[in-house]
Amino acid sequence: MYNSIINSTIQPFNATAFSNGEFIEVSEADVAGKWAVFFFYPADFTFVCPTELGDMADHYAQLQAMGVEVYSVSTDTHFTHKAWHGSSDTIGKITYPMIGDPTGKITRNFGVMIEEDGLALRGTFVVNPEGEVKIAEIHDLGIGRSAKELVRKIQAAQYVADHDGEVCPAAWQPGAETLTPSLDLVGKI
Repeated sequence: MYNSIINSTIQPFNATAFSNGEFIEVSEADVAGKWAVFFFYPADFTFVCPTELGDMADHYAQLQAMGVEVYSVSTDTHFTHKAWHGSSDTIGKITYPMIGDPTGKITRNFGVMIEEDGLALRGTFVVNPEGEVKIAEIHDLGIGRSAKELVRKIQAAQYVADHDGEVCPAAWQPGAETLTPSLDLVGKI
């Protein structure tokens, strides 16, 4: 049986996030109608996590210009996110919502919970405006992710969504040639 998160619809959730100096409520309704990234990481006050979250903060304005909202998620509480934000220069530059998921519900919904540790794997999920997961990437804990590469993947996902029948080849960049699958291309690439 084939079971993939790709093209599945995100599950309902309600959570509290730390964002721009305050606590806000976030649910699946906040994601509806726009592109979103759910960026799971193991825990606050760790080692690889701040490098990834800081890298994402450096690309956040570009993602917002593309119509994409970013939500980082860990099984920490929103209070812990606030404390980390106030104590780390790297985390202090984050302006995207940092969702607290202490019950693990959201983390389990996306299939990245490490049950025996109560922590999330490094999971990145891109959700389209219809609430469907279009990109899923999961890393082991010791392998950090690149926001620059994520931006490129989202650009490709948005292009494909806006150009019915076209697909983006490997390492595609905006403005580069795309492909239109057809019988004429079989064996020619």
